Amino acid sequence: MNWYLSVSFGELALKGKNRKTFEDRAVKKIMDSVKDFEIEDFYKDQGKLYIKANKEDFDEMIDHIKKVFGIVYISPVIRVGRSVEEIEKGAIQLIESKNVTEKTSFKVEAKRSDKSFPVKSPELNPKIGGAILKKFGSKMYVDVHNPDIMVYIDVKNHIYIYSDKIKGYGGLPIGSSGRGLLLLSGGIDSPVAGFLLARRGVEISALHFHSYPFTSDRAFEKVHKLAEELSYYTGKITMYSINLLPIQREINEKCRAREMTILSRRFMMRIGEEISKKHEYNALITGESLGQVASQTIESVGVINQVVSMPILRPLIGMDKTEIIEISRDIGTYETSILPFEDCCTVFLPDRPVTKPRLSDILKSEENLDVGKLVEDAINSMEIYEIEVE
Repeated sequence: MNWYLSVSFGELALKGKNRKTFEDRAVKKIMDSVKDFEIEDFYKDQGKLYIKANKEDFDEMIDHIKKVFGIVYISPVIRVGRSVEEIEKGAIQLIESKNVTEKTSFKVEAKRSDKSFPVKSPELNPKIGGAILKKFGSKMYVDVHNPDIMVYIDVKNHIYIYSDKIKGYGGLPIGSSGRGLLLLSGGIDSPVAGFLLARRGVEISALHFHSYPFTSDRAFEKVHKLAEELSYYTGKITMYSINLLPIQREINEKCRAREMTILSRRFMMRIGEEISKKHEYNALITGESLGQVASQTIESVGVINQVVSMPILRPLIGMDKTEIIEISRDIGTYETSILPFEDCCTVFLPDRPVTKPRLSDILKSEENLDVGKLVEDAINSMEIYEIEVE
């Protein structure tokens, strides 16, 4: 009998005429994720990918595959021959792999996708259940409501038997929904925003603003590490790094102090849009959540949106901090995000930032600035990094 990893696609199955394109993209990402393992064979069978490899490598392979978007769950499966006797042997082998040492309940659940198989699912369930009871005697009993072990049987072109369903993140394969430029700070929110859009199929690059020397090298190293942690899910990230300090100084000297946050944010969007035009990104992505800070009130969001013509995607806009932190912990960015190193938003931070800005006031303040030159100078001094975890 042969052990395989079964990889189940999620909403890709709903993509109609585009389904094959989405699945092929997902398969490529999955096989890239396990390229360092010895793969004997792989193929698709009715909406699932099956990978034959050394069973001893399965746990590590599953950790890699889980990070590929578009996957609902992964299961170690036994592939058996097309007879009831072979299914019985496979089910017994599956139970034996569980090392049952005390009285344990189970349930058999067969699904016959291939109607040419002569035994129907309602007939197959008691046959296989009976074989398990006969083999394991008093150790096993049937519980159809809350079993300790599920024995799934998928009757397709081949027959597969399995028990565990390890959850993936679902979503769509990276690159299937365009390209986005993530404004990546050193906080909790922006890496989560990048993760959520990547899960929807967006290819992610990052734009980071610093205020060196007011912000330290360690603050930049923190952001670089966050990009690395995000790249476990997204693949290689191009990160554009820009010193915002010259712009902040101009704002501080020539505009009202209370408007520093909003004016700085509008410059960030302008710069992001110019980079996007040159490098063909379809949208800007931010970690803003409505009402958390002065720049994230509904009035501030409106004033910030006005400065660019391209979409600004805010996947966290309706989430509270607790929800965001939960995701941050799950994807492994939280501990880095809470390291106590400052970011550019703390420079020239006003005591009482404006929370309900009027566009007319902001436009009037910007008349005091050579906006075009400030944006151009910032981009001309930009540094670019390619970040990828091997």
